[in-house]
Amino acid sequence: MGSQTLSAGVIVVRREGDIWQYLLLRAYDYWDFPKGIVEGGEEPREAACREVREEAGLNDLVFSWGHDYRETEPYGPGKVARYYVAETSQTEVVLPISQELGRPEHHEYRWLGYGEARELLAPRVQPILDWVHALIKGKTSE
Repeated sequence: MGSQTLSAGVIVVRREGDIWQYLLLRAYDYWDFPKGIVEGGEEPREAACREVREEAGLNDLVFSWGHDYRETEPYGPGKVARYYVAETSQTEVVLPISQELGRPEHHEYRWLGYGEARELLAPRVQPILDWVHALIKGKTSE
């Protein structure tokens, strides 16, 4: 196995009436879901939850659809991003100051519907959003 760098994140969703909204974070002009490098000895899902706390201040994640995940195609020098999906009831997102950077890691956040979110995401992340969208739709056809 090559020296792959695994980064783990969570596609955080919340329900606003009948609409599911997705949390996107912006760093410069790049939008993504909260994610970061899995540190040595850390379980990827724990890393993903830690990143959501560190990057968005959310700590009430509920893995309503289980612990299934999807990974992006490799990008950069052997990097892969793995995404889980979880629900939050918090609407207030905090962009905390990063210890390393001395400023928040992200410049902005938005809660967006599927279509808007898909337009902002990079092509390699769009299939992940599509997967989550189908998953959520499957669960909520009450």
